[in-house]
Amino acid sequence: MPVKTRDWLKHKRLSKGLTQKGVADKAGIARTTYASIEQGERNAGVPTAKAISQVLDFHWTIFFDETLRVSSNERKSNSA
Repeated sequence: MPVKTRDWLKHKRLSKGLTQKGVADKAGIARTTYASIEQGERNAGVPTAKAISQVLDFHWTIFFDETLRVSSNERKSNSA
């Protein structure tokens, strides 16, 4: 199931003055892959998360912390 749009990721990218292509090129991934991750349509694997986080200067585990929070919130909503 897709995760919501990652506004925090877009904000980080824009604060560095980078385009999606710029981040993707520096991280060594396709622009379409980066766009899908930023839009929440795709989750980043560990190597991709590390590459993006190095470009945008944040700790890579935030990708997985966010996924856990969203999944936990969905379970709470479904059980209510």
